[in-house]
Amino acid sequence: MCFSATASFAASGVIGLIGLATLSHVREPQALLFAAVPLLFSVHQFAEGLVWLGLKGQIGPVALDHSTFLFMLYAQGILPLLMSLAVLLMEPPGRRRKAIVALTCIGALVCAWMIYGLIFFESHCYIEQYSIAYRNQLTGNFAVSLFYILAVCGALLLSSHHVIRWYGVLNVIALTITQIVKEAAFASVWCFFAAVLSIMIYRQFRDGAIDVAIPNGRSAHRRPLLLSSLRNRRS
Repeated sequence: MCFSATASFAASGVIGLIGLATLSHVREPQALLFAAVPLLFSVHQFAEGLVWLGLKGQIGPVALDHSTFLFMLYAQGILPLLMSLAVLLMEPPGRRRKAIVALTCIGALVCAWMIYGLIFFESHCYIEQYSIAYRNQLTGNFAVSLFYILAVCGALLLSSHHVIRWYGVLNVIALTITQIVKEAAFASVWCFFAAVLSIMIYRQFRDGAIDVAIPNGRSAHRRPLLLSSLRNRRS
């Protein structure tokens, strides 16, 4: 995230609590992966907090290398497959689902390419205008970046669920602004915006607005799959 380790750790804590609360409202197994997005972004922000500490000399170079790898692994490798797959699992049969299947395959190929690059090519990071810039010779390929955006944002925009489409629209807006204003630190800043935007996922699950069986509708009340004791304690 921008600014400092403190900001990254604070964002991680807040989004992590929201992520746990989101999981406590999931009632259908197909929605678990999408509902886990805020929690995963929380872990991601924590990893960048460690990167900040490493760049400031507060942790050793080995810890910095591991933290950088973890941040880039999620941001560049896991996210294109994770997001498209999460949308696919919630999509009912039809033309949209077939298109999302294709995008998920693209996401899987991008994921494999990025992980290969992160393992076999050197990565490094540095502070650039109060943000962190991440560099890798292979993962920074422009054409692959276009397929990355297609897999992540394309799947969101094609979803039958209005809420997921809006999440996609907001991410495209955040992506565009980041590219214009913070191109050097694109991965760091956009992932922060995506993490903050994932808070809207909690609200939709809490309000019962995401229903796999009835897109854009609400089915009969069902018991939450996970963390039901946490939800009962809060109610």
